[in-house]
Amino acid sequence: MLEIRGYNKKDFEDVRFVCLNSEGEPPREEMCEFVLHIFCDYYLENEADNCFVLSDNGRAVGYVICAENYDNFKSVYESKYIPQVMHMSDGLINWANNAYFMQEKFKDEYPAHLHIDILPEYQRKGWGRELIKTLVAHLKNKRITGVMLTAGTANVNAAKFYNKAGFAELGVYETDIAFGKKFK
Repeated sequence: MLEIRGYNKKDFEDVRFVCLNSEGEPPREEMCEFVLHIFCDYYLENEADNCFVLSDNGRAVGYVICAENYDNFKSVYESKYIPQVMHMSDGLINWANNAYFMQEKFKDEYPAHLHIDILPEYQRKGWGRELIKTLVAHLKNKRITGVMLTAGTANVNAAKFYNKAGFAELGVYETDIAFGKKFK
């Protein structure tokens, strides 16, 4: 049975698996460590109450994870997560240092930011929209005024999805496009 529910600690490894496998093949080993440290672990370890999973009989097969305040996120990210990738290549270190440039640029209007991933066999069935709706209702209840995210400019399907989910295009920087949704 598929359901959307709040994240809990027993979902940690399943969510990490989804993070690495939502686009099919997982990245090579060094990239796995990088992706998890930079795009996943902060949210699960620091803002679990802002994370929701798509569960299939108790196993997380999709998620939406969120930081509700960029400035709080940045403080912990730079002190705890950047150091975890400092042994990697210069290119990855640079990527980690600039991964949240767009979130910082738009933090005043969109203080929260999210990541969403679903395993391929559960995609294109409406669950992404439902995960977004769940998170938005949660953030509204917390009086957060807006949420944003970035996607690769080459990811045409993501752009269509976010537009249909009510996100507006905020701008493009290098190979990323930012989308934002304000709450009434």
